[in-house]
Amino acid sequence: MFESSVHVLILNGKGAGNEDLRQAVTALRQDGVTLHVRVTWEHGDAGRYVEEAVALRAATVIAGGGDGTINEVATALCLAPDDQRPALGIVPLGTANDFATACNIPDNLELALQLAIKGHAYPIDLARVNRERYFINMATGGFGTRITTETPERLKSALGGVSYLLHGLMRMDTLKADRCAITGPDFQWEGDALVIGIGNGKQAGGGQALCPEALINDGLLQLRLFTSEELVPAFLRSIVSGEENPNVISAALPWLEIQAPNEMTFNLDGEPLSDTHFRIELLPAALSCRLPPNCTLLG
Repeated sequence: MFESSVHVLILNGKGAGNEDLRQAVTALRQDGVTLHVRVTWEHGDAGRYVEEAVALRAATVIAGGGDGTINEVATALCLAPDDQRPALGIVPLGTANDFATACNIPDNLELALQLAIKGHAYPIDLARVNRERYFINMATGGFGTRITTETPERLKSALGGVSYLLHGLMRMDTLKADRCAITGPDFQWEGDALVIGIGNGKQAGGGQALCPEALINDGLLQLRLFTSEELVPAFLRSIVSGEENPNVISAALPWLEIQAPNEMTFNLDGEPLSDTHFRIELLPAALSCRLPPNCTLLG
């Protein structure tokens, strides 16, 4: 990262008509901030806009959207040359905003945009999957993944993050486990998993703290595994209230591998990836991100 007075806001097309955000951008420009706004239309746009920001020698690239938008921008930034990489800023405009919420980024769009441009840039980790995909917040597998990918858009629009939990309760009849083996440094497990959470961040699925001990600057991923031996009521209590349970397995690992006899799907910050083998490794201090000093993901 380097000093510059130029900033680029990459805005998910769904938020292009947000009047509060438009006013916040106007206010910053009136204060003398050089802020370019780019709106995405289809997958790949964010990557091209990050390349443009690098060419402009921008100080910050701001992801305006939900976890998927942040993922796409963070991935593109990770691929930029180290000595030309802008800092990442975040303006939460998605349904659940799991990563932004865990980071204590303000809901107020003007305050969020101010933070994204003027906040301190902390080094943060990024996770890489099978050497070609990335996630900044969390990878989830099993029942939780099926719920987040199947929740209707209308329900998400009406209820926000609560929609994931509600839809999950409605689909408990489909609850089934995935057979897999998970290995990592001094860690080995094999069996049937209902939910697998691999967290760089703490929460997913609309506010569910699957990996409550995760930090984004400790060089470790938090693995949290809910086994198929778990009874449904206790499973729900573990997810909703964090209640201790012997069938919840946790580990902190710099990398891990998952092997399954049948194809599994992991949700990487909202984007699905299906395979029978996953190698997930953490890239320490891969990015700089403008965050508040009270960010709960910083150690």
